[in-house]
Amino acid sequence: MSDFPFRIVGFDLDGTLVDTAGDLTAAVNHALARIGRAPLAETVVRPMIGLGARHMLEQGLIATGGVPAEDFDRLLGELLAYYEAHIAVESRPYPGLIAALDALEARGVRCAVATNKAEHMARKLLGELGLADRMAAIVGGDTLGVRKPAPEPVLAMIERSGGGRTAFVGDSVYDVMAARAAGVPSVAVRFGFLDRPAEALGADHLIGHYDELLPLLAGL
Repeated sequence: MSDFPFRIVGFDLDGTLVDTAGDLTAAVNHALARIGRAPLAETVVRPMIGLGARHMLEQGLIATGGVPAEDFDRLLGELLAYYEAHIAVESRPYPGLIAALDALEARGVRCAVATNKAEHMARKLLGELGLADRMAAIVGGDTLGVRKPAPEPVLAMIERSGGGRTAFVGDSVYDVMAARAAGVPSVAVRFGFLDRPAEALGADHLIGHYDELLPLLAGL
């Protein structure tokens, strides 16, 4: 049995495991086009990602002229349907991720996901990228009826992965807050959908590439 200090390493999904910005931007722009709005650049959409599709669409509408209350639910449905049908066109794991998962698994570590993405969407995306079967648990934003920054998704992820000392990797203040509330160390990635400098997220540790993850965790 490995003497690696963690039994579980949990990950956020969008902006942490997988760069999904291209496909999410396309889905937002599809919804915006339905009401004649101009498309947004991917760089504009990136900071809107992380609190789920409703928040992302709301921010996209605010950025292009305001939220039309009577159309919002219809547009959200349009966005979700388009996204589900085009969920892995451009989305790819971040550099070094697969090797990091291999190295963790070789040490007996269980990898898992706690995301604010709807669970069925998370499972579909991870499945299309060949990652779903590598996760001991996948907890989505609608799995429990509460989402990050609440600690419950992280705690459920730990329980469903069999328990044990856990670290949580994410790219947003919501990930850091959820990890802290769950009582586990947080690792923030510098390459995610940052709405502020990575140093300002308040994480216990930072990495700029997945090559850094295993050495970091091994020393904790």
